[in-house]
Amino acid sequence: MESVAAGSGFPTFPVAPGHRVNVRSGPGTNYSIIDTLPLGATVSIRCQCDGTTISGPYGTTNIWDCIGNGRFVSDAYVRTGSDGYVATRCG
Repeated sequence: MESVAAGSGFPTFPVAPGHRVNVRSGPGTNYSIIDTLPLGATVSIRCQCDGTTISGPYGTTNIWDCIGNGRFVSDAYVRTGSDGYVATRCG
């Protein structure tokens, strides 16, 4: 199993400290949970898209980060330093 961020060439950001963030199969809470990130994880964001609005440690947002093929986390749990898009839009 490769690291979430290893050698991807995509920008890498830390997940909120103290949170085990659910990874979903699409950009919203209506998609199934397919994984959970470990505490202290970092993620590489391939692209971002709109989805379910979530409130988390970094505010309330409808932006979801694609961290791998069919793997999405809410941007509310990723410290990107921005309330907007920091990567290209998916699709």
